[in-house]
Amino acid sequence: MLQPIVVKIGTSSLTDPSTGFLALSTIAALVETLSDLRRQGYPVVLVSSGAIGVGCARLGLTERPRSIALKQAVAAVGQGRLMRVYDDLFTSLQQPIAQVLLTRQDIVQRSRYVNVHNTFQELLKLGVIPIVNENDTVAVDELKFGDNDTLSALVASLVEAEWLFLLTDVDRLYSADPRSNPDAQPIHWVQRMDDLQVQTGSQGSAWGTGGMVTKISAARIATEAGIRTVITEGRTPRNIQKILQGEPLGTQFAPQPRPSRARKRWIANGMVTKGKLYLDEGAIVAIRQGGKSLLAAGITQVEGEFQGQDAVQLCDRGGREVAKGIVNYSYLELQKIQGHQSEEIPQILGYDGAETIVHRDNLVVVDAARNE
Repeated sequence: MLQPIVVKIGTSSLTDPSTGFLALSTIAALVETLSDLRRQGYPVVLVSSGAIGVGCARLGLTERPRSIALKQAVAAVGQGRLMRVYDDLFTSLQQPIAQVLLTRQDIVQRSRYVNVHNTFQELLKLGVIPIVNENDTVAVDELKFGDNDTLSALVASLVEAEWLFLLTDVDRLYSADPRSNPDAQPIHWVQRMDDLQVQTGSQGSAWGTGGMVTKISAARIATEAGIRTVITEGRTPRNIQKILQGEPLGTQFAPQPRPSRARKRWIANGMVTKGKLYLDEGAIVAIRQGGKSLLAAGITQVEGEFQGQDAVQLCDRGGREVAKGIVNYSYLELQKIQGHQSEEIPQILGYDGAETIVHRDNLVVVDAARNE
């Protein structure tokens, strides 16, 4: 069985930016392309924006709402209409679909993550194309993905996809915004994300929430999970087929070797970090090169208000992230025991605790996920 393909299409591609109405010709071409991929044996997942934009058009609103309550109400109106359009078009090609609405909690909580993973696996085995969106109607700020670019990267990691296509309103990534800078140079291939030098705006279209900065962030998440990522034009979805056949369209990002264990993929891409631990050089070497657990003696500074079993970033003295993991102690406890030997912990805290601060089974090295 071929590995899954995840396709994310943004509001700017799904709708007419001047009116907010659906761009039916683009959606029809997208549906035909994804149905063709399914017939070729590819498992396919579609992450679709557009619910709020469609809801605005349905209600006659001339601009995107700003308050959370109104956004959620408009999304509830638009989501049903958007799915009706998808269902009509996919049904005409005898391709079954399913609606999957997610919140960040579905990724952060391990039990819910496993349930979502299993649901996707069953849908893909059945030949269904899941259509995914954030559950805007019920999501609250602290549990939101923030944008569907991030959501698509996390879904791609969840289903262990081979490809992630980010369909947007430009044909590829440029060194600067080509709409305002005539000297902007196209970028065709990115081998390492750290080598990427671009100027990006932070905002998307009038109807969307993303922008090129969120797509680069999504590409980083996906490539670190071992997924080849492409930014390309949403108005020509048939380019997906051409790219799969080897044509150098869009901007393509090279995948990094992915962590082999499902739990570590979840830690790397699913969990939201609640704080930072700054480490000395000895601890960093032990984690990176020795595959060791993090001990209290190697911690030089604690940042953030987190609890035991939260995810934290492990950083060098300069603040550069070197790893991510699930911590065994709260920030208050760590402030007392940082820099001390493990055998001193019971005396300092007044009770027995774990010898390790982050056990190696709950730790993922950012730059060396290939070794996990």
